[in-house]
Amino acid sequence: MRCPYCGFLESKVIDSRESQKGMSIRRRRECLSCKKRFTTYERLEQLPYMVVKKDGTRQPFDSQKLLRGIMKACEKRPIQISQLEEIVEEIESILQDRPDKEMESSEIGQIVMERLKALDKVAYIRFASVYREFKDVVEFKHVLENLLKEK
Repeated sequence: MRCPYCGFLESKVIDSRESQKGMSIRRRRECLSCKKRFTTYERLEQLPYMVVKKDGTRQPFDSQKLLRGIMKACEKRPIQISQLEEIVEEIESILQDRPDKEMESSEIGQIVMERLKALDKVAYIRFASVYREFKDVVEFKHVLENLLKEK
């Protein structure tokens, strides 16, 4: 495994753990040259899961892309990364259980919004504003009013 810091080709494994319900192995490594530590993940190669976009096109499901989008909505909020990873893992599990291995992007967005709503209202509003493509302040106000009514 190439070190991301110095490019050296040899490292030693310090710790290995199962993650994502046994679907991958997380390895903590130490470079034998610069002694810096980094994390790698080993996953079983599978057929790609597909996401059906709003325009009908299909693209492979990218868990890291989804996680980055959720993390952007949660910036500077008191939410642990592990909670966000659980959301992504849940969506991945739903995809695994489907016979056709595809899911509409709208369904993914709904699941994320439901989970964020339970975790943090501000993160929920941030995600919803991008996901629903709010065109003006009136739409934003409408979602906020609905959120306040639920209290």
